[in-house]
Amino acid sequence: MRPQQITDAQINDFIIAGLREDVGAGDHTSLATIPADSRSRAVLKIKDYGVLAGMELAERIFRHVDPTSKFTAHKADGADVLFGEKAFEIEANTRALLQAERLCLNAMQRMSGIATLSSRFAFEVGDLPVKVLDTRKTTPLIRFLEKWAVSIGGCENYRWGLYDWMMIKDNHVDAAGGVRKAVESAHAYQKEKGLKLDITVEVRNLVELEELMQTGGITRVMFDNFEIPILHEAVAIVNGRFETEASGGITLFNVRKYAQTGVNYVSAGALTHSAHPLDLSLKIIKD
Repeated sequence: MRPQQITDAQINDFIIAGLREDVGAGDHTSLATIPADSRSRAVLKIKDYGVLAGMELAERIFRHVDPTSKFTAHKADGADVLFGEKAFEIEANTRALLQAERLCLNAMQRMSGIATLSSRFAFEVGDLPVKVLDTRKTTPLIRFLEKWAVSIGGCENYRWGLYDWMMIKDNHVDAAGGVRKAVESAHAYQKEKGLKLDITVEVRNLVELEELMQTGGITRVMFDNFEIPILHEAVAIVNGRFETEASGGITLFNVRKYAQTGVNYVSAGALTHSAHPLDLSLKIIKD
């Protein structure tokens, strides 16, 4: 199931823009070599090991280029896949099929790579009461695809942009003149604008944490680049008053250690910026 923030209109706009970028004035190779009424069957082959993502998107892409296409899924989004397996078969107008091929593959390979890495993060902390979050470190204009893949892989989406969650970070604190001033300004702004947004405040040390504890009025405190022993101490200081989050330098190899400090959340930009695409290929079936 895709995140509720992703709309049909957003998916349609992506498909239209993706095809416009790739097809342009026309797929001249296919127009020159393939009869207009030709139909073909093709199979999406898995050439790697990981977690599959983008099946719903793929079906929508092929339906867009050929409403009469027939999409047969052999795997579901979130399925563990092995080298040599088949994800789906598609029967469609041949010219349309080839127009959609690269958009489908590019999107699915990227999404599956992110889903695979996300599943590994989720596995590392699966027995702990912590949630792994993504960040805004995403590819411009396809954030919704990457966050969709994160959720398919078993991790969770944080804020979708600057508009749906207030996050007071180090630059905001320094520019505002301190933690208290930044938080008070955030509340004043929300009151003026009639907003009710959650507020996260990033702290860099225990001194800033103490100032934040005295200020209050937030949803979550984010510990930025805290060493593990100090993070243990910081979580104890908060003592459940606010939600807690560890951030900065979180990798697949250390996420469990951070999670074991007792934080409620661990946010990792690596989920999206360090994922390697899953190798997939679409091949026409010769009858």
